[in-house]
Amino acid sequence: MPKDEDKARKREELSRQWRERTRAYVAAVNEYIERGINTNWDRMGPSDEPRETRKQLAGRVIDVVRSANKRGEIEELRVKFPPAHGPFVNMLEKYGQGIPAVSVLDDNRIVVRVGNSWIDENNPGGYVAVIDGDRVERLSEDIYWVGRSPNREIFALATPAGVVLYRGWDGPHVVSLKWPSGTTVSHSSHLPEETPYPLIVSNLIPFDSGDRALLITEEGIFVLTEGEAAHLLPTSEYLERHFSDVEQEDPDEPIPCGTPMAHGAISPDGRWIACGYQASEHFIFDAATLERVAKIGNLTEYPHCAVFSSDSQVVALNSCHFYDGQTIGVPSNLFPGLETEQYKLDDRFTLLDDDCRVYAGISTDDEFILGDAYGYLRAIDFQGTERWRHFIGSSISAIDFSRDGKTFIATTYAGFLSIIDLHTGARDPFTIGTADHKERRRWLFWKNEPEPLIW
Repeated sequence: MPKDEDKARKREELSRQWRERTRAYVAAVNEYIERGINTNWDRMGPSDEPRETRKQLAGRVIDVVRSANKRGEIEELRVKFPPAHGPFVNMLEKYGQGIPAVSVLDDNRIVVRVGNSWIDENNPGGYVAVIDGDRVERLSEDIYWVGRSPNREIFALATPAGVVLYRGWDGPHVVSLKWPSGTTVSHSSHLPEETPYPLIVSNLIPFDSGDRALLITEEGIFVLTEGEAAHLLPTSEYLERHFSDVEQEDPDEPIPCGTPMAHGAISPDGRWIACGYQASEHFIFDAATLERVAKIGNLTEYPHCAVFSSDSQVVALNSCHFYDGQTIGVPSNLFPGLETEQYKLDDRFTLLDDDCRVYAGISTDDEFILGDAYGYLRAIDFQGTERWRHFIGSSISAIDFSRDGKTFIATTYAGFLSIIDLHTGARDPFTIGTADHKERRRWLFWKNEPEPLIW
């Protein structure tokens, strides 16, 4: 048998095994999920979970993906080898990386931030890129983060010199904003007076007005303007208490004060800022005055994510402990003056979800779509009823819709970017979940690959 024919035969046999095992595994997992939902997961444990049988095929399948990309023959790739997560866990632990920001442009190009924002010997730093069809174009190395306003019209690009705002992705420059310095906060030991390198960004959201931006970092949460950086969190009260405690314990040591798990959101109507971090409660600020107007107690240990509804009437606030968490829906008409206890559900709030640690969220007309730590997208209505769930794998890192609402983009900390067609009318036998969504394409942004791979 000629060499090429033998390769083709082996590839077809690999495809047959992969499809059969994937179909069987997906069916078993979906049955397991349905049974768990129907029984409220009563008496279901790890021993009930379906067993993964594809790991020994994973290396050969990835080689096929690489080969198809190299030859430009990707049309039938996902048909013969449906994408998966579980078989590649060992590879993901070594080569996966987060994609913590994503925006879908009106012409369907996709803007992404790839990689973590800190730089050390183990992490050379990430980059911003634009996906246009089958091509990925990296932007200048000076651009290392990208954010978008709630109305989708203002873009913020983070550079070593500061944050630059543009009206439209290819539009005109609007304003340049400076990074915060140590004099921004209550104690100069919190940050140096002149920050030697841009802060470690967790999120960057320009306001619809095009003259300000909400900056979420591991050193603090700020509102940047052309002339100054206003400091929102940590609060002055917390800083005073923190520095006093540390100074008493060891007055000769430097005084660190970070904001791990820092997060924030701007309401679509521009009135409110919701934000928090690991050591705080959930806070609401008036976006015009930057005054704190509400303090909402977290239900579980650590505040982790905030998402406003599309009409700004509800804010979903997630707190977590390990990979689990709880999400409450708080009506914004209770602001200002709202203050509630930690670890206690106020009867004016709605318990939207009692399960997930949420990393990313977005809202449609009547539901939140939340991306959780276990790799699921979950649609939950404003009364707390789950409508559907869709599995990608790893922890979800960022999500966005196309403007027409028909296409959904989700990224993960495993380096996956999934382009998903919503409500296709038919269940995909190779997709884990309860919805009729179908993934059209998956990109792999892995650290060991010279170029991103299409799957």
